[in-house]
Amino acid sequence: MTDESVPDATAQLRLPRIPRLAVVLDFGSATPMSILASARGLADIIFLCDRDLPYIRALIGELREIATVCDITGLGGADLVDLVERLDLDGITTFSESRLNVTADLAQWRDLPYLSVATARALTDKYIQRRILADAGVQATRCRVVHDVADLGAVLAEVGLPAILKPRNGAASAYTCRVDTPAEAAARLGDFLRRRSVTAAPMPAGNDFVVEEMLVGDPTVAGAGWGDYVSVESVTSHGVVHHVEITGKFPLADPLRETGYVVPCTLADDVRRQVLALTEAGILALKVQHGTTHVEVKLTPYGPRIIEVNGRLGGYVADIVSRARGIDLVRATLAAALGRAADVPPAAYRRHAFQYFITPPMPAVALRRLDGAAELGAHRGIQIVETFKRVGERLDWRHGTLTYLGIVHGVAHDHAGVLRLVDLVDRTLQIEYETAPASP
Repeated sequence: MTDESVPDATAQLRLPRIPRLAVVLDFGSATPMSILASARGLADIIFLCDRDLPYIRALIGELREIATVCDITGLGGADLVDLVERLDLDGITTFSESRLNVTADLAQWRDLPYLSVATARALTDKYIQRRILADAGVQATRCRVVHDVADLGAVLAEVGLPAILKPRNGAASAYTCRVDTPAEAAARLGDFLRRRSVTAAPMPAGNDFVVEEMLVGDPTVAGAGWGDYVSVESVTSHGVVHHVEITGKFPLADPLRETGYVVPCTLADDVRRQVLALTEAGILALKVQHGTTHVEVKLTPYGPRIIEVNGRLGGYVADIVSRARGIDLVRATLAAALGRAADVPPAAYRRHAFQYFITPPMPAVALRRLDGAAELGAHRGIQIVETFKRVGERLDWRHGTLTYLGIVHGVAHDHAGVLRLVDLVDRTLQIEYETAPASP
């Protein structure tokens, strides 16, 4: 027997290299710990971190102790591309709205399965998105860009009133409101622009806002006690869309802030089919080839209408889908970034899961008292009561949904049980605020 015929024991034991997947990190819909947990056995995670971002500065020290971190602070253009090239990646993704475009740029250089540069831009630019959906015949929604207060007259004449004023690039309903008169629109836009120039409050990049047609909801579609809109969580791989969940909502708080989610939703089967068909048409019109999308859909008297298409996992959605169905949407997002087909099991709900946001009223400017969280947490069906704000902390409705004081996580056997628990939350928590007039 020659040496060539002897089996190579080393070769027999050699295992395939586990894929290397970069996550461009910032505040978003998944934490580093949840990403690492979901990636087990699927990929080695490398976090691309820019220390100029406040979220990164606060956690990078601890993150380096538990994960592989690649510091990209101050890098751009060819330098950033060169660094990422040397990582020998098999995939790249992000869970942050603010990092979508840079992630798409890096994916393009490495030919990795992610959003194209053009698609990422459309998913983060509300005006471009509206134009694409209209040109594709999916949905025509009046929408115009406004740079400053002087533009409002002509814009409102085209869009009509009432209308929605929102940042051209932004998330979480920050600096977003309904306007009913030209005077109100001018006051709100002027207030938003002034605050950007004189405060460190969170604002989207750029000064542009959009004024768009207000989609009027029909509260009877989802039923009493529920919001007049839903979101659809989908995973797309190689252009094939797999819808994972339709997430139900609680009614919005003024001016347009989300107050929580429920899974499963309350929609009838025929409405569900309409919502999913519209969502898929929107995803395909925007040419999403790979990744997770979070599409918000208004339930109007004339059928479902797209509010907006987001090119990343929706905030807090992974938790509620996991508790209701046992599906890991973070892992599904990572798999899509590796070009793998989505594996979505049939809907089988183990329980009705919900998240209820403790939302201050619009005039609240500071928290004076928040008691009752421990008592609330002792009730059956209430799993976790998270509180984020301290007594004395300032509050500002302009920061959108993230103005909340905390989140109550719970489960029930049915939708009626969920509403009973939400009522329990409102009766148990004792909250007092310092308030100011809501007008700008």
